[in-house]
Amino acid sequence: MSISRRQALLAGSALPLAAALPTSAAADGHASAAPKPLHSDFSLGDFRVTTLLVGSRPVDNPNGIFGLNVDAETFASVSEENFIPSDSVQFFFTPTVVNTGSEVILFDAGLNAEGTTNALAAAGYSADDITHLVITHMHGDHIGGLTDDGGNETFANASYIANQQEFDHWAGADNGAFEGKVRPLADKLNFIGDGGAVASGVTGMAAFGHTPGHMVYMLESGGEQLMIIGDLANHPVYSLAYPDWEVRFDIDKAAAAASRRNILGMLAAERMPMIGYHMPAPGLGYVAPRDDGFRYVPHSYQLL
Repeated sequence: MSISRRQALLAGSALPLAAALPTSAAADGHASAAPKPLHSDFSLGDFRVTTLLVGSRPVDNPNGIFGLNVDAETFASVSEENFIPSDSVQFFFTPTVVNTGSEVILFDAGLNAEGTTNALAAAGYSADDITHLVITHMHGDHIGGLTDDGGNETFANASYIANQQEFDHWAGADNGAFEGKVRPLADKLNFIGDGGAVASGVTGMAAFGHTPGHMVYMLESGGEQLMIIGDLANHPVYSLAYPDWEVRFDIDKAAAAASRRNILGMLAAERMPMIGYHMPAPGLGYVAPRDDGFRYVPHSYQLL
């Protein structure tokens, strides 16, 4: 059986990532969107891991966000080499659920309560199922779902986990997203540092720079490992492949680049899978060495 190019294009137009309509803006400059809820499940030892796509949208002028320290010609050349446009970039927003069998841990709350709870429901969970809510950092697109539009707590049964330095930074920053979403829950926050445990097999690692207390998390079960990297690298080319390229949203750009080199180097050496909050859906892939940088290898069927 043969298939024409036209038939292939028509089939592709039905994919769930087709058109997403912007709905609101996050405090760090990201704008949200509400696509059809999409989730992806896989096993890691005895853990069940689910990534939730809660938003996706295009943004113009990516060189105003990534590669602030490279010239436009270099940026355009790298874009062309990687078959992506140099005048637009697609953002993805992907919280992750880890079901250990005794805990249901949600990493980051997403853009807003409705989008995250809808994605959870599509994956077979409710907000009340969440036992731990881990905040990798406190940019608006990671904390927006902590409460609904009326200020009601979304994950009422959850224990909240964050980094103390992260909380202290935003508490003194006069930030609207923090004041509306995190400060009302301050009494329920539990703080974790480098090497701290969320649950058995779930360990925090410091990866400061994107924000002052940005954390990544190692999952270990049944002899298998995976890292949830948050916003350590927030684009597969402009950030992961070129770790020294400056990113507008990185608060300490030198520290962010050092964290990328350190952790991405470890992932590449260990051939360990990772989930990135802003990696293309479903957010799961691998890191391979490449010259003086790295190469992103999207997951296909390795963990199914």
